[in-house]
Amino acid sequence: MSFTPAIAEQRFVLTHIAGIDELAATDRFAEATPDTVEAVLEGAGAFAAGEWAPLDRVGDTVGARWTEKGVVMPEGFGDAYRGYVEGGWGTIGSPAGYGGMGMPFVLASAVLETLGTANMGLALCPTLNGGAIEALMHHGSAEQQAAYLPHLATGEWPATMNLTEPQAGSDVGALRTRAEPLEGGRWSITGTKIYISYGDHDMAEQIVHLVLARTPGAPAGTRGLSLFLVPKYRLDAEGRPGEFNDIRVVSIEHKMGLHASPTCVLSFGDNGDCVGELIGHEGGGIAGMFTMMNNARLNVGLQGVQVAERATQRAVAYALDRVQGARGGANVAIVEHPDVRRMLLRMKAQTQAARALVYLAAAAGDRATLGDEAARKQLDLLTPLAKAHGTDIGNEVASLGIQVHGGMGYVEETGAAQHFRDARITPIYEGTNGIQAADLVGRKLSMDNGGVFLAHIAAMRTEAEDATLRTLIDACEEVGRGLMTADADDRLAASYPFLTMLSVATCGWLMERQGRIAGRAEGDPAFLAQKRAAARFYVEQIVPEALGLKAAATARAELLYSIPAAAFAA
Repeated sequence: MSFTPAIAEQRFVLTHIAGIDELAATDRFAEATPDTVEAVLEGAGAFAAGEWAPLDRVGDTVGARWTEKGVVMPEGFGDAYRGYVEGGWGTIGSPAGYGGMGMPFVLASAVLETLGTANMGLALCPTLNGGAIEALMHHGSAEQQAAYLPHLATGEWPATMNLTEPQAGSDVGALRTRAEPLEGGRWSITGTKIYISYGDHDMAEQIVHLVLARTPGAPAGTRGLSLFLVPKYRLDAEGRPGEFNDIRVVSIEHKMGLHASPTCVLSFGDNGDCVGELIGHEGGGIAGMFTMMNNARLNVGLQGVQVAERATQRAVAYALDRVQGARGGANVAIVEHPDVRRMLLRMKAQTQAARALVYLAAAAGDRATLGDEAARKQLDLLTPLAKAHGTDIGNEVASLGIQVHGGMGYVEETGAAQHFRDARITPIYEGTNGIQAADLVGRKLSMDNGGVFLAHIAAMRTEAEDATLRTLIDACEEVGRGLMTADADDRLAASYPFLTMLSVATCGWLMERQGRIAGRAEGDPAFLAQKRAAARFYVEQIVPEALGLKAAATARAELLYSIPAAAFAA
């Protein structure tokens, strides 16, 4: 099946949810004119369809391969990635002072969405560059910025994020990788990191690792962690990759999905010759890494949109083509059956809702860079919603895609199963969705003594028209106020259903707005009709479902601990 970039949908959401015209009215983003935005969306779509989408299947079936000399990517991937670099697609949102275009992050997100919809496995390679750039811009030295940012800005040097270790999954404070001081402000790095996406490959001449490590005498826990810049090859006198930096690829994981993305076990300093540079100050590792991670979390939420869009396109094409069953005495394509239409419309509505949520968060990030403090706080609140709910939707829509295909979806030949396998990691990495929910109720809900949360509630209530949507917004406020004063266990027990309630309320608010605008807009009648139908489906059928979560979001933790741990094995 051919891949079709969702340009009309992206343009609609950029205009009516992200407010890109308002961003373009500022000096910083003045280049983001309607003509430029259109050219970027069209160009990215053409490139993705022509160069990346045809490799999606080979990436899944062949996958990345480990060798003693390093990771070898499937045939064609290197050329496709270099085409991405040469085409300037990595520069859209990168800083203008380092070779980037300096466009809004939300526009760069739309480009990444298109690339990831075409080939999610390949799009993972440059996904962390934006976060690495932010980390160096906020915490790096002038020398580090000059040496690395021009190459990170184009994607010529992909970046990785190195946290997890064999004995420490989400417990970052338990990390053991060591950094010992050397002469000239350099550090010797030793340790092992696991689950490193694109930790090694043959598509670029350099890979830039950002590594959390513990310095001598550092306190236990997260306070003792520092962040280091550790390139695969040390830079020579001209600033080009030179001597190998003693980073060994021990293995790559054999995974359920995303076979094109090498998930590596990396060993630093086996021969005592791995050299890194401190980013920021000793003990500042968590602050530096979270600058990178918050960007990554939005991009993972965007992966939910990517996989949902591709699964929906595949399911729609199959439903229009597959003839089975009769209506009115004639054999018909399965799209004519009510239950298939229900699934397809749910897929469209959920995908559009996730896109609106992630774009809203990305645009808040753009406004934060303009000095809008309220937008920065809105971004903080929306980030766990975008990451967790975006990826939950990606999994649901990919599963529905298999269901639309019926038995043909369960066999690999149709490609529907790949989307479900690829999607399943997204609620796990970059902080599990349970951790996102804990972050929401543990830190984000109480920002400004609840003022940020209540301002978001007020914004939704002011605009919402549907009675059930308003009831859900009221329920979110009631539950949220209660959680602010609940004890820790009760907050955590309620965190996931509350995150879903608040996410659906937010998506319902955004979908209702889009439906109203589509009702009075001029343009492609088919696009506007499906937009109105998707918005109506979301508000009428998905919003009421979230009201049913109130019981779980107000339940105490007592039931969860009413049996001893051993009883779960009974």
